[in-house]
Amino acid sequence: MKKAITFFAWNLVLMLVFTSCVSSKKYNESQSALAEAQQKYRGDSAFYAQKFGDLDQSVKELEDRKATLQGQIESMNNEIDSINRQSASQQGLLSEQQKRIDYLQSLIDQQRKTVNDLKNTISNALTSFSASDLTVSEKNGKVYVSLSENLLFPSGSAVVNKQGVEALGKLAEVLNNSPDININIEGHTDTVPIRGRYQDNWELSVARATSIVRILTNNYKLNPVRIIASGHSQYDPVDTNSTSEGRARNRRTEIILIPKLDELYRLIEQGAADNS
Repeated sequence: MKKAITFFAWNLVLMLVFTSCVSSKKYNESQSALAEAQQKYRGDSAFYAQKFGDLDQSVKELEDRKATLQGQIESMNNEIDSINRQSASQQGLLSEQQKRIDYLQSLIDQQRKTVNDLKNTISNALTSFSASDLTVSEKNGKVYVSLSENLLFPSGSAVVNKQGVEALGKLAEVLNNSPDININIEGHTDTVPIRGRYQDNWELSVARATSIVRILTNNYKLNPVRIIASGHSQYDPVDTNSTSEGRARNRRTEIILIPKLDELYRLIEQGAADNS
């Protein structure tokens, strides 16, 4: 019986020792695992802290970039607004200029029509006179009525003959119905020196132009303000002076009819002032 008790006691001791050894081993293993886990946690913590720091820096850089881009967008929007305002202003100026151009073109068209109608009216009024003595033409926006010496004056004289007075009367009738037409009267001669009453061809050409002015203003009541008289002597020929036919063509009086262009000149001057 005593032996059985002793054997049981030894077994109990051995079990306790074995259990103690096993528990110590597991404890050590647990401690080692815990240490590894702590080491890994510290490593992961540092890694993620670095990641979070990098992300935070990236976010800050992105916010700075966003602020820069917003500033650029705002600057671009301001520039676009300025361009739009300038464009609107330019469109307004272009519109005004186009209106002025259209109005100017309408004046030019009206002036052309006036000149053409005047030419036709005068031609119709003077159809009874020979084409060799009287011509009506249009040049540079003006109507030219060219009357030969044979129609108007005796040779070397500035006194208008009866047929010439009649022709001037028909012309005056048209001009009295066209008050916006200015009238230039130019006397012309050939190169043959004058003898007698007048000192030279200059004096004769001016005297002839002045005689026509007096008939138009005194006989036919044209407004003198509209008329200019001048003499060109032999210095503005339309033909050669080496033949009798050419000299006859050069001995002429030209009545130049000019529509008033006051409004046209005003627009041109205004446009020049606006562009200066």
